[in-house]
Amino acid sequence: MKKHRVPRTRNLGNWTEAQFWGRIRSALRNVSKFWKPAQEAKLKARKPYKGKGRQKWEYKCNHCKRMFPSNKVAIDHIIPSGSLRNADDLKPFVEKLFREDPNDYQILCNYKLSEQKKYGGVPSCHYVKTQEERKNGRS
Repeated sequence: MKKHRVPRTRNLGNWTEAQFWGRIRSALRNVSKFWKPAQEAKLKARKPYKGKGRQKWEYKCNHCKRMFPSNKVAIDHIIPSGSLRNADDLKPFVEKLFREDPNDYQILCNYKLSEQKKYGGVPSCHYVKTQEERKNGRS
């Protein structure tokens, strides 16, 4: 039997505590994509696309003010949801993740680092904000 450096205390000894809480955090974030107040914020940033191609809508980034297709934007929580590392974090995390006011969300451009060149050589606004929050311990 393989000896693990970190105790695997969850899921019949298959997951560490970090894996367990990471899965719960990921599941909650996936559900939050369908939260109506967040979707309302995205609708507010939507404009008809006037360019060529089959794209119907484009979305304005709240920070850089440029327009992007739907797959290049993220619905961002203006107030960070915080961390979810144990049961004590669960209630505040959920309360911040599922905010009722559409004004608590913003649309930020969110493209891959490998696509930076296409977008002026700078990282996406969502990436920059997330890195800043992590650096300051507010993610």
